[in-house]
Amino acid sequence: MAFGAVKSLLHVERRKLRKYSWLPDVLRIEGSIIRRIVGPVLTVTLFAGCVAVSSEIYDYHLNLSNNVVPLLSVVVGLILVFRNSTSYDRYYEARKDFAALTSIVRNLSRLIWVQVTIPTENKDGDKPPPTSFSTFLRAGSPSLKSSPMAKTNNELTVAQLTAMKIRAIKLLLSFVYTVMHHLRNEPGTDYEDYVGVLPEGFKYNVSELGKNTLLHRYATYAAIDRGHLGSDPKTKAKGSSGHNEGGHATVKGNSTTVEFHARSTPDSLPLPLIIAHDLQRIIYSFKRKGLLDPLGPAGFNAMNQLVCSMVEQLTAMERIATTPIPISYGIHLKQCVTLYLFSLPFTLIHDMHWKTVPLVTLVAFTLMGIEGIANEIEMPFGKKSADLPLHQYCDALREEIEYMIERLPEGPEDDDPYEEEEQDD
Repeated sequence: MAFGAVKSLLHVERRKLRKYSWLPDVLRIEGSIIRRIVGPVLTVTLFAGCVAVSSEIYDYHLNLSNNVVPLLSVVVGLILVFRNSTSYDRYYEARKDFAALTSIVRNLSRLIWVQVTIPTENKDGDKPPPTSFSTFLRAGSPSLKSSPMAKTNNELTVAQLTAMKIRAIKLLLSFVYTVMHHLRNEPGTDYEDYVGVLPEGFKYNVSELGKNTLLHRYATYAAIDRGHLGSDPKTKAKGSSGHNEGGHATVKGNSTTVEFHARSTPDSLPLPLIIAHDLQRIIYSFKRKGLLDPLGPAGFNAMNQLVCSMVEQLTAMERIATTPIPISYGIHLKQCVTLYLFSLPFTLIHDMHWKTVPLVTLVAFTLMGIEGIANEIEMPFGKKSADLPLHQYCDALREEIEYMIERLPEGPEDDDPYEEEEQDD
């Protein structure tokens, strides 16, 4: 389906506040943490059963003092609270950063759609110098292409300007989709959600992607200490010489149809940064050709700042995706919880007898469930049910932008109602 058409069949469900319910949630298994922790809980239950059998049947008593368990319970409680709060902070921060990115794309797409206009006559009646479609292409907008039979030195028409703005807005929407795939470590453009979103002529070659993935790029930082990165100037010169043709690092040749090639070196840029680079060039092309003159320098700077803010939000989400919880902390937490649960049967068996087994099972379910929930939400960019529905957010933004392009007018109003009132007076 074309980008400009409004999708009447696309309905993005928005989660609303539901009625407070207790018993349905208590009996619910789908979406709970039970399946994740059933193995460890059954292991603790089996151990508690062995302790109960040895004490009640074989009369082999191994009792511990009640002074040991309270000490461990305080430590375990503090560690679990900190673990859970840290994981949810990451989850909340990820949602806040992606919402900020959505807000930036909404604002910048609206600014481009309304405020990028062909200059009109000034007060003295002089017309501005004509802006040609071909000179706009030569100004450095790598995302635009013209027909080989297009005439040169023609004034920029309203239809051509509309096509330019749609391509710029497409890149804005493409940035959001590429951020989603980038955070999920999914390189390339061979995904269904890119259809109708990426501008025509946009190609990103991933045949030699190698090290141009999120996890691999950050994993190679350890090679800096060994001198593996940037140590061979010949390699740098060879890698950069093939990308300077056409005046753009990612443009092959001088043709108007652009092909983006992923470099095979560790210095290769991810797809969102390439799109941000081209957005910056398109905005600068608007400025050079006088399409932002009504806004003045402040409007041009505001658009540039919004593009920079998009990259800042990408970096913030990369920080979450590439900064795991320290492994030593997770190991120590599991060791403390296991030690507490395995010592609990020896404390309760003297007073609870066979009731020790279900009681230990309930305690294990509670403590291991808290740790399981923290582990489930600490990396919120995946595709599991507990992760953020990034695809739903992207589809909602796409529907809004398509509605704006299809139904909302572009440019300023032709008639000023206040001027008509002054004339009547």
